[in-house]
Amino acid sequence: MRVLFPYIAQPHQTLHSLPIAMEMASRHPDAEVHVACTTQEHLDYAQSLASYYPESKASFELLHLPSVLRERVERHGHTVFSRLASLFFNKKYFSTFQGIVVPERTSLYLRKLGVRKPRLIWTRHGAGDRAIGFARDVKNFDYVLMAGKKVEQRLLAQGAIRPGCYHTGVYAKFDMVHRMRDTRARLFNNNRPTILYNPHFNTRLSSWPKMGLNVLSHFANQDRYNLIFAPHYRLFDNRRSEAKQLERAFGSNSHMLIDTGSTRSIDMTYTSAADLYLGDTSSQIAEFLVKPRACLFLNAHNVTWEGDENYRFWTLGPVLNTVDYLGEAVDDAFCSHGAFVNLQKDYIRDTFDLSGDEPTAPVGADAIVDFLRMAS
Repeated sequence: MRVLFPYIAQPHQTLHSLPIAMEMASRHPDAEVHVACTTQEHLDYAQSLASYYPESKASFELLHLPSVLRERVERHGHTVFSRLASLFFNKKYFSTFQGIVVPERTSLYLRKLGVRKPRLIWTRHGAGDRAIGFARDVKNFDYVLMAGKKVEQRLLAQGAIRPGCYHTGVYAKFDMVHRMRDTRARLFNNNRPTILYNPHFNTRLSSWPKMGLNVLSHFANQDRYNLIFAPHYRLFDNRRSEAKQLERAFGSNSHMLIDTGSTRSIDMTYTSAADLYLGDTSSQIAEFLVKPRACLFLNAHNVTWEGDENYRFWTLGPVLNTVDYLGEAVDDAFCSHGAFVNLQKDYIRDTFDLSGDEPTAPVGADAIVDFLRMAS
């Protein structure tokens, strides 16, 4: 049985499926596991993560891509075109596998390229409430892994998954974070509470275009809190000169950490370290709330969000339509957190079907192998 775990997009998706690849390689000797990436940098990152699974033996390969395209991705980041090109130039390679396990949905395009034999398996990435995570093309996957009943119920309700073709209780990223836990370094040389500002990348959803610079300026000019600015990885993926300007403008403040796209921004280093989450619509809120803490949400687009299931997480803390009085709002969010604790706990129970710190990647690996054996 040959199973491929390809990575054709940004590296933040890697942690959602690579632990499953490593568990499959160690638990199922009859499974020939391959990991393939578009760029050498991404491949190096995947191999560095695999080092946390020394018992696993998988093959790591670079996907074929014309040098001019690969250089463009390395310089300017991924685009829809680069992802589709990664599929097109490797369609014969993809056809040699029984299963292809992906954290994104672009790979469904393989069917239009004539890649029919492999079963397509989706691990998802993230555990938020936004509609994008419940797109109707999910039904085109042969098998789906998901974190818990919140996702299961929504996908079942829209007919996107079928009984027997999915498995719940899998959030492999937590497994990797748990293995990496002992390598965490202290982020600030003081004992101030730490705020994580984590805006979304989509301009229609994000607080960054309208509020972001005001948020950074506010924290630069106060001495009560530390601030970690770690937006969604994709916010500056194609805007690296702007990212460097921000780092120059605010990075010299000892109580501020500006991270516009390092691996620490995607491996829960910051969601684990912060005392309060400040954001808008990023699914990282779910990872942050595994340990209930204060939250403050920014409604930069004056969305009528009450009762909308796509904004359920905004019920877990105060919501601001302006940052004119951000300092007071942060203080109030800490003081009022007690009123939201039970709501946060209920939200996490609905989002993640987990049993303490028990790893879930083995569950996902076994479920995929069982499915592929039955489907062959």
